[in-house]
Order: sequence, then structure tokens, then C-alpha cells
Amino acid sequence: MKGNLSGKRAIVTGGTRGIGAEIARQLAVEGAAVLATARKPADDLPPGVLFTTADVTVPEDAARLAWHAAEVLGGVDILVDNAGSGTLRPDGLLGTDDAAWWHTLEVNLLGAVRLDRAVLPGMIERGHGVIVHISSAAAHEPGPGVVDYSAAKAALSSYSKGLANEMAGKGIRVNRVSPGVTLTAKVETGIAKLAAAQGTDFETALQRWGEGLGGIPIGRPGTPADIAALVVFLCSDQSAWITGSDFVIDGGMLKAN
Repeated sequence: MKGNLSGKRAIVTGGTRGIGAEIARQLAVEGAAVLATARKPADDLPPGVLFTTADVTVPEDAARLAWHAAEVLGGVDILVDNAGSGTLRPDGLLGTDDAAWWHTLEVNLLGAVRLDRAVLPGMIERGHGVIVHISSAAAHEPGPGVVDYSAAKAALSSYSKGLANEMAGKGIRVNRVSPGVTLTAKVETGIAKLAAAQGTDFETALQRWGEGLGGIPIGRPGTPADIAALVVFLCSDQSAWITGSDFVIDGGMLKAN
């Protein structure tokens, strides 16, 4: 696909670490001009990727980011709403208070809603655009201790489908990607700590961790590159007839799709 996104202009939120950083990198490799955003400055960025600080849970930041992208890129053709996070709640649903619920919704749903709303007028005016929401396989199959995260991602998926229906006649495609267990640097650090606590090596700890999750049929966790490759495809004209769809990419873990 090398060069398929030449001339395109993209925003990637949460674009400095893990899946978001790899999405930004692959979009740039494909020729897109990329603006990555995060709440904290980036230490290292791939060639061709610009950066600006933004917290999309703050309404003013979402509006400022859309304005900044228009200034430095000349417009936005691609928006990847990747920013999101979940917190393990050891006490489960009863230990998740209103403040925790609101924070989870702000990070995983409303941040995307605000930024979409700020970027869409320009896309509508130009008659084209692509939005990809990064959801989660947990939206389909909630795990223990992450009910608020799963619910927020399910809401993001429903919102994404509704937005796709509204925008389809305006030349704008909206899809979502729902990763399963993905071996990001953050996850690798956790497994390394687990290996040290168990007195074993990384590969053994990784295998035990996967088995504890119920096993991954394909035999390994995903990587940021796996997820980013799908996102890049959905941003390209090769997926010109795809909108309103949810792509679960989890190595076959989901029991029913």
C-alpha cells in the first residue's frame, strides 16, 4: 500500500504511545501528513509526524486541536480517535462511583464526540473524510473489573454507527476497530513485573497470562502493528465501500461476534 495516502492529512489522538504511535507511524509511511496528539509532550516521534499537546476530554482543547490541525495541515482528511484508557476496578461495579464513571466516559466516549464535532464541518465542506474510532473487544464481552470501560466502549461503538449513518451521504466514512489483548509497551512492563514476581522468564509469564485470559486461539497477543495495519487500510480508498462497520481484531478470542 506504500504511498496510498499521499496528500492526505490526519489527526491521531493518543498518538505517542502504543497503538496510537504505531498508527501515526504507518499513516506517515503511507504518505499522509500526520498530527499526533497526547496530554504530555512526546519524547520521540516517527519521521513525518508532527505533535501538539491536547486533552480531548476538555472541550476547549478539542476545538483548539481542530483549529491547529487546519492551520498546520491545511485541513483534516483522516481522524483516528484513539485516545482512551481503562482502570481495573478490584471491587467491581459496586466499587465504581459516579466520578469514576464520568471520567471513563469522558476519556473513552465524549472526547471522540467533541473532536468529531469540531473536525466534521471541514470534512462536510470538502465532501470527503474518514473517521476511525478505536473501540475494544471488551465492548462486546466485558471482563471482570472493567465494567465501566466496557460500557463506555460499547457506547462509543453505538455512537460510531449512528455517526456513520448520518455522514454516509456526505462523503464521510466512519468505522471502528475493536482490538483484543495487544502487547503494547505498557502491557510488556506489566508482564515483566509478573515474571519477576513468579520467578520465571518473560515468555512463560506471557503464556500464563494469556491462559488466564482464556487463551488466544491464534496463539499470541496482538501487536500495535497488527492494529495499525487494519486502521491504515480503513483510511485508504481501498476501503471506499466500507462504513458503519466494527472490526474486531483479537486473534479469535471473542466467543461470538
